[in-house]
Amino acid sequence: MGLMQKIRRAVRPAAKTAQAVLRWRRLTFNDAPPIFGNSKPKSGSHLLLQILNGFTRIMPYKYVEAEPVRTVKKAGGRRTKAEILSDLQRVPKGNIGWGYVEAAPDNVACLTAPGRVNYFIYRDPRDMLVSQVFFATDMYEEHGMHAYYKSLPDFSERLKVAISGIDRDGLYMVSVKQRYAGVFEWLSVPRVLCIRFEDLVNDRDATLQAMLDEVEKTGYQIPTSREQALSILTDAIQPKKSRTFRSGRAGGWREHFTEEHRRLFKEAAGDLLIRLGYEENNDW
Repeated sequence: MGLMQKIRRAVRPAAKTAQAVLRWRRLTFNDAPPIFGNSKPKSGSHLLLQILNGFTRIMPYKYVEAEPVRTVKKAGGRRTKAEILSDLQRVPKGNIGWGYVEAAPDNVACLTAPGRVNYFIYRDPRDMLVSQVFFATDMYEEHGMHAYYKSLPDFSERLKVAISGIDRDGLYMVSVKQRYAGVFEWLSVPRVLCIRFEDLVNDRDATLQAMLDEVEKTGYQIPTSREQALSILTDAIQPKKSRTFRSGRAGGWREHFTEEHRRLFKEAAGDLLIRLGYEENNDW
């Protein structure tokens, strides 16, 4: 991390808090309920993050945390359960947190305590895989699969590995079915609003309404009218401003999946798409 980036991160909380004080004309930010936005990687987290940033303009929050709460370390390896829980507990009231957190019992107990709001966004596994391959190959050289993906001859071969997973020569990545085991864990947790990425793209107003409803279920009354809130949140959604933006579309997997990829996916994933509601049967 460069010096200027370190300086910006150091002064960001004070600057954002000052902006919030001016916007809301208050010094305390303890009224609105704590919010946490959660996701699996490459499943719409940055779209969710843009909405959460929009929340700071319709409700009195200071800011959205700059860094996500992660399960894995940037340098590789997994973080301890205690480290993750400590991060979740450290997100103060008045701020909005986000991250990539598993549904471990301690995490669930912390996040779903009374008066809290939780969102979990997930995506069609086929689009997620395509996004992951492009991201690891072209956008993020520190990704654990970057060097291996670059060693393969083309996108088709990389996508095959992403579907089936790999466990050899020190490389380990689970299959698509194993990836989504954690998604189903969150889908079964009460007091978590689970959102499909595709619904935010294709049925945006209804999905945003549901997210606002989730806040008011805590008993808190959002001070901005629904009409104005929806307008602000819609304006906040600008996928091209995300540094990881590539297409931002639903269903783009069709441009990349060959018949061989379809066959391999069905073998690896079984009834995954049916259970998630993306297909009625395996004849896709």
